[in-house]
Amino acid sequence: MAKRSATRRHKIFNLLIIMIPWLSLLFIGKRDFKRYSFSGVFIVIFEIVNHWYGHKRNWWKFYDKKKSFMRDELPFSVGPYAPFSMWLLKISNGNFKKFTLLNVISDGLFAFVIIDVLKKLKIISLGRLNHIQFFFYLHYKAYILYGVQYLFDKIKRYRY
Repeated sequence: MAKRSATRRHKIFNLLIIMIPWLSLLFIGKRDFKRYSFSGVFIVIFEIVNHWYGHKRNWWKFYDKKKSFMRDELPFSVGPYAPFSMWLLKISNGNFKKFTLLNVISDGLFAFVIIDVLKKLKIISLGRLNHIQFFFYLHYKAYILYGVQYLFDKIKRYRY
């Protein structure tokens, strides 16, 4: 019975981490959605590769016994990464210092606080990574995201 409960909790969690961030994009605006969607999709693809690698290296563990990339890591990639990245790009509006600060805060919250909450909920815990390593695993991708958006904006300006 306990295993079934954990699986149900995991499914509800996965549904929420996919739906809520994507529904938030209803408020980002059509123009900003178009502007930041390329970078958002790029970072999701990049994150799927990172999650796959982390899955193979056991950097984290999910509490449901049977390991499944599709059930465990993929919802984290598809759910919050693109929408959250698009929101951070919009809020920082090309200001690199602001973008970096927002990412340090959000990645720090996830690596040091939210991951412990998810552990208490018996969804995920860190495996071979400690909190600081996990923070750097999350944070380095912010610079790639910013660079992709910077290049996309630069190319787009020259096209018009």
